[in-house]
Amino acid sequence: MGCLMSAVSAVITIAIAVFFLGMGVFALGAPAALIRPFGVTLESPTSRSEVRAVYGGFGLAIAAVLTYAAFRGGDVATGIVIAVGAALAGMALGRIVSAVVDERTPFYPNWFYCIVEAVGAGALFAVS
Repeated sequence: MGCLMSAVSAVITIAIAVFFLGMGVFALGAPAALIRPFGVTLESPTSRSEVRAVYGGFGLAIAAVLTYAAFRGGDVATGIVIAVGAALAGMALGRIVSAVVDERTPFYPNWFYCIVEAVGAGALFAVS
């Protein structure tokens, strides 16, 4: 059973890594398109650089450490998975706080990504 759980953990971790990889690549190549659903426009090189850094570079880095964790195992991998799970949970929490203090938002993109982040966090916590 331990080997099966290890395989399931690796598959879940890699699946989440693929989402971060996709976000990272998309942000590096088309930062304005990535952020547009949130009603944000990127009119300067500085703003595009910020999206490339926060969504692009960070997304690629998270994809890399999750992939490392999926194949390494042990305490280091557990720490990586918990840290990324906590980051995703924090992102979902930020959206919930915004829902309490701001006006209502449509399901997409805010609630859609809140669900994605919460499910991702829960999955990573479950396999850690």
